[in-house]
This record gives sequence, structure tokens and C-alpha cells, in this order.
Amino acid sequence: MGKHVLVIEDEPNIIEAISFILMRDGWAVHTHSNGNDAVAAVAAHDPDLVILDVMLPGRSGYDILTDLRAAPATRDLPVLMLTARGQAKDRELAERLGASRFMTKPFSNAEVLEALRDLVPS
Repeated sequence: MGKHVLVIEDEPNIIEAISFILMRDGWAVHTHSNGNDAVAAVAAHDPDLVILDVMLPGRSGYDILTDLRAAPATRDLPVLMLTARGQAKDRELAERLGASRFMTKPFSNAEVLEALRDLVPS
């Protein structure tokens, strides 16, 4: 069975781009675009990895990450945080909350694939 990723992102262009490159690389991709029920989406899809945007409608990615790290079932789930704001304080907050990796937009396809391959080895 292939690797499964859940992309929690609200920008359609980014969802499409990430989905395309990951599916081409053999990942099963599910997407979700609302912060309010993102934690429930993670539970429903049981992914090997989550790509999580910081700024989402409803709840921030930081709040979602905090919930994921507090739950035993998702405490160790790899989470790649994405943000358009790449300031040091944003990166530090993501790391403090337990993000596995932090990436700023725009990013290259190669960067995303490398990060996912590092976080979920074959």
C-alpha cells in the first residue's frame, strides 16, 4: 500500500500543485480546507503525514498542530507546516509546538518531495 498524505490547505492553486506532484510520486492524497474540523479530518483519513497550512479559515494551523500533538494517536504524526509568512518567530513557534518540518511559500516541488521523503521513508 502506498503512502498517504492529508493536505490541509485553503488555496486551490496550492492544493492542486501539491496534489499533482505527490500523486505523481506515488502518494495517495486527500485534501481538506477548513481549520474548524481539520483534526477530525486527520482522524478520519489516518494519514502517514499531514501538510498543514498556518493560515486557515476557522482555526490556525498552530491550534490544529497543538491538538494533534496533545492526542496520543497523532502525537508522533509527521507534520509539515506551510506558511506565506517565513519570519523567524513563525518558524520558532511551529518548532515549539511540534512541527516536524517548516516550509515557506513559495516552495519548489523538489523541496516538498524531499521533505516528505525524509519524514516518511519508503
